[in-house]
Amino acid sequence: MSKRKDGQPRGKYTLEFKLEAVRLVKGGQAAAVTAKVLGIPKQTLDNWVRLNEKGQLQGAGDKPVSAEQMELARLRAENARLKMERDILKKATAYFAREAL
Repeated sequence: MSKRKDGQPRGKYTLEFKLEAVRLVKGGQAAAVTAKVLGIPKQTLDNWVRLNEKGQLQGAGDKPVSAEQMELARLRAENARLKMERDILKKATAYFAREAL
C-alpha cells in the first residue's frame, strides 16, 4: 500500500462508499461536514465529486463497506447537519431576544 507524505497509509474505498459520499454532497450536505463525518480529507471528497461529474469515479475493492456502515455514515452526516441547524437557530433566537429588550 502506498503511503502519504505524513507516513500514513492511503485509504482505499469501494465505489459504493464513494458514491454515497458524493450523493450526500449533492443532496445539500456541506462537503467539509460530510468529509469530517466520514473520516476522509475534504480534498479527497471534492476530487470524488469532480470525477463523478465526469463519469470517471472508480473504487478499490480492498476496503469493503457494508450497508450498515453506509447507513451509519449517512446518519452521522444528517446528525451533524441537524446540530448545525440547531446551533444557528439558537444564535438567531438569542439575537432577536436581545433586540426585543
